Amino acid sequence: MANKHRGEINAVIGGKELVLCLTLGALAELESRLQADDLVALGEKFAQGHVSARHLLAIIGAGLRGGGNQISDEELARMPIENGLKGAAEIAARLLQATFGEVSR
Repeated sequence: MANKHRGEINAVIGGKELVLCLTLGALAELESRLQADDLVALGEKFAQGHVSARHLLAIIGAGLRGGGNQISDEELARMPIENGLKGAAEIAARLLQATFGEVSR
């Protein structure tokens, strides 16, 4: 069960309810994977609203590993996600919101 006070969320991936969390290590993984110099640059990438399938895979994969799940991005890419692409985008958005809070515009 996810602990919202630690920035965790639950999501149905591969037919199982799993916990995802963008821990410090998961955020460092994302910075490296998405070639962002720091957390500000990482946030700016997502704030622009241009999110690719690679971004979704990187965010969800890092969140899964941060939540204690030993699932590689290659394995994740083959797993069904509840509600397909829309569901993947919603998972990524919920995970980023749980980590960084509400974004003000």
